[in-house]
Amino acid sequence: MPSEMVRVIYTKYDGSAHRDYPARRLAEDDLGIWVGVTHGTASVYHGRPSVEQIPFVLLIPHHAWWTGMFNPPPRTSEVYCDVTTPARWEGDTVHIIDLDLDVVRRRETALVELRDEDEFAEHRSLFGYPDELVTNANAAAQLLLGKLADGTEPFATHYRKHLLEVTQ
Repeated sequence: MPSEMVRVIYTKYDGSAHRDYPARRLAEDDLGIWVGVTHGTASVYHGRPSVEQIPFVLLIPHHAWWTGMFNPPPRTSEVYCDVTTPARWEGDTVHIIDLDLDVVRRRETALVELRDEDEFAEHRSLFGYPDELVTNANAAAQLLLGKLADGTEPFATHYRKHLLEVTQ
C-alpha cells in the first residue's frame, strides 16, 4: 500500500534542483495521482529553502508531458501547468523534469497564456534538448492551451474537491 506522504522532486533537464517538497497523497484516478500541499510546508524552490504560503493541489498524470497545479485565492493563477517529462516514480518519490514551458489560467480574467518560451529556447540550446523532447513539449503546451481555455476536465471543476482537502 502506498504511503500517505509523497516526495515531489522537480529538476531541470541538466539535473539542477528546481522544486522539492513533501505532499499528502489525496487520491488516484484515471487522470493520475492527486497530492496536496498545505500552508506552512517546508520546501525547496530553485535550490533554496522556502515555506509554502498558499496551499495547492498537484495532479501528476500517469503518462502525460505535464503536471497541473490548482490554486486557491489569493494566488492569481487558478491553474498552473508545467510542461514536463512524464513522471517517474521510485517508491513514494516522484521525479519530474521541468521543461520550462508553462500554461497558466488567470483567476480573475480566465486568460490562458503560454509562458517561458524564451527560457525553453535558451535551455534547448544550452542543454541540448533532443528533437523528440521538443516535439512532445510543444505538443503538451498546445494541448494544455486548448484544455485550459475550453474547460475540459480536470481543469473545470474536478480539482475543487481535492483543493478543499488542503484549504480547510
